Amino acid sequence: MERDGVERLLTEAGADSRRLRHALSLLCDGQWWTLPELVRDTATSRRTIEALLRELPLERDGDRFRVPLVNTPAYQDLIAVAPPPEDPVAHLLPHSGPALDRLTTLIAKAPRARHVLDHVSATPETVLRRALLLGARFWLPESRLLCVGDHDLTSLAVKLVHPATDVTVVDVDERILAYLDEQRLGVRTRWADLRLGLPASARDHDLALTDPPYTPEGTGLFVARALEGLKDGGRVLLAYGASERTPLLAFKVQQELSELNLAYEAIYPDFNRYFGAEAIGSAADLYILRPTSKTRPAVQSRLSRQATAIYTQGPQAVESTLGGAPAAGAKTAGTRAGSAAGSETAGTQTGVTAGAGTQTGVTAGA
Repeated sequence: MERDGVERLLTEAGADSRRLRHALSLLCDGQWWTLPELVRDTATSRRTIEALLRELPLERDGDRFRVPLVNTPAYQDLIAVAPPPEDPVAHLLPHSGPALDRLTTLIAKAPRARHVLDHVSATPETVLRRALLLGARFWLPESRLLCVGDHDLTSLAVKLVHPATDVTVVDVDERILAYLDEQRLGVRTRWADLRLGLPASARDHDLALTDPPYTPEGTGLFVARALEGLKDGGRVLLAYGASERTPLLAFKVQQELSELNLAYEAIYPDFNRYFGAEAIGSAADLYILRPTSKTRPAVQSRLSRQATAIYTQGPQAVESTLGGAPAAGAKTAGTRAGSAAGSETAGTQTGVTAGAGTQTGVTAGA
C-alpha cells in the first residue's frame, strides 16, 4: 500500500509523531511548500522531514512540492487535526503591523551573517514576538534590558514596541554595533569579547536576553555573562534549540544551566524561528531563567574555567580544539540555503548546533 512507509515512520516516532503528522497535514492542504519553509513551519529537523517526503507521492513545481489533491484522502486519518501549542503572544501580533514592517526592512538591510560567529538570523516575526513577550510578562517602562549579542536586532524590536525601555547591547561584532547606532532608536551599544569580560557599563540590568552559540561551552558562557549583567531579582531569557534527534546535546546544554543554579520559570517550545538552521528544525525554545541565592558563586566558578572554543565552526570551534571537523548540521549561516542536514546523532553532540543569531563567539546573538 502506498502509505505503508508513512505509517512505519509514525509508528517508529510513537508519541513524538505529532510533528510528522503536522507536516503531513500541511502537505495535504493543497498549498505548495519548499523544504526550508516546511522545516521552519513544523520546527522539525530537515533530516526527519526528508524521511517523510521519501515516503509520499509528491507533485513538484520547481523547488516547491505538495501531495496531489487526488492522493490526500488516503492520509486524512493520519494527520494531526489539533493545532500546535498556542503562541503566547499571537493575540498581540495583529496590533503590531507597522513594527513588523519596520523590522522586516531593518533585518533585510542588516550586516550579513558571519558563520565563524554562528550567526543565523531569526525571522522578523520572532524578533517582534520576543519584544511582545517581554512586555506581556514584565513591566518594561524604565526597566533596563541587556542584549548579550544582538545579530537578530531584538534590541530594535524592543525600542519600537516599548520605547521607554532602557536597552544596552554588548557584542563583539562591530558591524552590528554600528548598524544599531545608525538607527537612532536609543539603543546603547558596547563592544565586548565575552570570553574576556563584561563591560562595567553593562551591569545592573533588570532583564537580559541572549541567543548564544548552541554548544554547551557557548551557552554556558553567554548565560553566565548575562547573569553577571543582572541586578538581584532579574531574569535571563535564553533562546536555545536542538534537533528532536539529539536529546543528549540538549541535556549537555541544560547541565551547563543547572550548574549555574538557576530556576526555570518557563520554557516556550519552538518559540524562535530562523532563516536556516534546518538541522534543528529552524527553531529554538525560549527559556525564562531566574537566579537563586546560589547563582552568583556558580557564575564566578563558571567564568574562572572559561575556554576560548565556543562555536560550532571556524578556528574557535569546539571541534577544532578536539582535532575534528566542524559539527555537521550546525545551526549556522551555512545551512541557510538548505544544505544537507548532516549528522544529527549522539556522535556529534559536542556542539552540533550553532547559536541562532549568536553574535560572536564572544557575544551572544540574541
